[in-house]
Order: sequence, then C-alpha cells, then structure tokens
Amino acid sequence: MGLGLSAIRLDSTLNLVIVLVLTLLAIIAVPFFWERWRRKVVGRSGTILVAVVLIVVSTGMGGNMIGGFFPTVGALFGTGVYSGESVDAVAGQNGSDLDKLRDAGAMRAKEGKGSVVHMTVTGKRTGLTRDVSVYFPPQYYDPAFRSLKFPVIEWIPNYPSGPEVVTGPYELPARLDAAIAKHVLPPTLVIIPDPTGKPKVGHDTECIDEVNGTANDTYLTADIRDWAIEKLGANPQRKAWTMAGWSSGGYCAMNLVTRHPQWYGQAASVSGYYKASVDAETENLFKGRQDIADANTITVNLQKHPSPVDILAIAGDKESFESFSIDQIQAAVRAPATLSSWRIPDAGHNMNTFKAQVPDVLAWIGARTVPPCAPQDKKIITNGGVAPWPLPNTGAKGALVDVVE
Repeated sequence: MGLGLSAIRLDSTLNLVIVLVLTLLAIIAVPFFWERWRRKVVGRSGTILVAVVLIVVSTGMGGNMIGGFFPTVGALFGTGVYSGESVDAVAGQNGSDLDKLRDAGAMRAKEGKGSVVHMTVTGKRTGLTRDVSVYFPPQYYDPAFRSLKFPVIEWIPNYPSGPEVVTGPYELPARLDAAIAKHVLPPTLVIIPDPTGKPKVGHDTECIDEVNGTANDTYLTADIRDWAIEKLGANPQRKAWTMAGWSSGGYCAMNLVTRHPQWYGQAASVSGYYKASVDAETENLFKGRQDIADANTITVNLQKHPSPVDILAIAGDKESFESFSIDQIQAAVRAPATLSSWRIPDAGHNMNTFKAQVPDVLAWIGARTVPPCAPQDKKIITNGGVAPWPLPNTGAKGALVDVVE
C-alpha cells in the first residue's frame, strides 16, 4: 500500500490536468443529469458530492504544486516509502555504509555534480529516528579534500514537507552545484532533516522541543550536529554551521540559531516569521508554558540573549505577516547579532518566490561561512567563546536544558 501511494504523483502537471478535466465534467454532470435520474435524491446527491470532492482535490493539488509541499500521496499521508526519485543513492541507517558509495559519488563529481544520499538517522540524545538527505559537494570525493572538515548548511524543509521537497521541487542540488562551481559558495555539506516525523498532516512541530512531548529542537540541533561531525567529517566550528529554510523552515532556522549560538553562526530565512505558529496543525505545543513560548520567539531571544549570529530574513512585499516579522526582528536585534533583510517586489508566499531567492541566499551564506579546512587541535574551543544560554526544561525526552557545552 505504501509503495502504491508513493507512486501517485501530486506534483505532476499531467495529473493535475486530468483532475481538472474530471472536475469540469463532474460540474457539467450536475445540471445535465438533474432531471434524468430515476432516483433523483440519490443521483443528484451523488453527482454533487463527486463534483465537490473533485473541486477540493483539484484546488488542493494546485495549491500543493505552488507550495511544493508533497510530491506523492505517500508523502502526504506519511505512509509511503521515501521517494527516491530526487536522490542519487540510499545509505544504511546513520550512513553506516557511506564509504561504499564513494565511487559513484566520484563519478558524479567528475561532471561537476554533487551527490544526494538519503538515510535515516537516530539521535543519540532523543532516540528519534527520521529521514535525512545529505548533499555531498563534488569536492567531498576529491582525494585532495579527503582529510578536510567541511562547512555545513542544515536546510529545514517547510511544513508539511520532508527532505524530498528540498532535493526535488526546490531544485537545491543543482543550485548548490552552480554556486560551488562559481566559487560563490565554498564546497559545503547540506544536511536536510525531516523536522516533523510521521504522520505529516496535523503534526506541525515548528521544530521545537514540545512540552512533555517530542524533542524536535534537540534532534535537529544537538543530535544532527554530533552525528555530522562524527560521521560526515563536518567542521565543528560554529561559523562553519548555517541553518536555512523557507516558510516554517525559515522560522525554524532563525529560532534554532538564536537558541544555540554556541553551535551555529548564521541563519537564512525566506518567508519565515518571528514566533511559532499555534493553530490546529500545531495543536498545543506549549501547554500554557509562557517561558517555553518566549524561549522560542526570535525577537525575545535576540533581546534577552544577544549573540554573534548573522541573520538573513527575506519576504515578499505581499506577505503581510512575514514582512511584519522582519520589522519585529529588526527592532529586536542587538549587537553583536546582525540582520540582513530585503523585500521581494510583487511577491507572495509561494514556491516561485522562494526559488528565485536561492542563488542570493547561497551567496549570502558563502560570504559568511568558512571553507573546508584541516582538522584543528581538539583543545581549540569550537564555540568561538560563545556561551550557551540556559534553556527552560520542557520535559521532552532527551531535550536540551541548561546547556553548558
């Protein structure tokens, strides 16, 4: 069943056209058969129901294609197998057999292309196991770079999507190849974790450690970072780590970086916002704990815990709340934090707005991150002297609290 659902594409123009044609026929059928049904109540009710369902489905598919949320029905319901169409290889859990994939990666590297590898990663602190895709730049397979430590972009997918939306509809791998080839961005590992888990729908975590719930923040930060440093050869220096994302992913990036400035140097957000959404999709993340809500509000973090983090915030001028959020962050930012921002003329909250900004986002990151470098003495402080600030206890299993690392 899962494989079957994953085979039904929601991002196919052909499928959308077919559904639109069926919708049009269903709408025409209502008046055409209105007086022709022998059992008028049943017939009329049936044709109206079919028409309404198809209208909802076609509208949903159109919105999904604009937003780039789910590539397949399986991804929508979180029941299908991971869609492997937009990855180059699948590795074992925690990347246990990545070395076996080096030859294939080296072949792609000769063409100037990086490799996207999917796997599941289990966090040592939280015990959570989620999908993770990793972009390995061409240089990762170059013997001259073998001993070097690479910078990292942790790209957070927008709700309700998973890693497949970043490697597929976002078209990020091709953008990364181009940016690295032009020396706009140094050779960089890009880690794309699933911020939500399963099921997707009705499970918007906002990347936070939920009160007495799931430690999403801790998984996305401490767990993923420790794993990448140990397994992938990531540079542990805080300036080598950037978080980025669009929409909810943008909020996640800014929030997590301001919560953990000892581990991250930069955050890049397109159409993000300054505080967590609380609605029917998130349900009650904070359970009345104002201290937890405040500790996940970017403006509060910037005011109460100013740290040397660089933030990029972009919004379309038709995005009222996202534009308002930039104003709020601008008013809250305190040295040594910095904010770069701009509005996109005549742009709203959609995939086209985001994709148009990716080259500039990568250039902004490239100007601030560090290039691959030789391993440093273990005695060197990787946090650059930036102290963590005490995080309130959420009660989530494995969650970070009063971090002193």
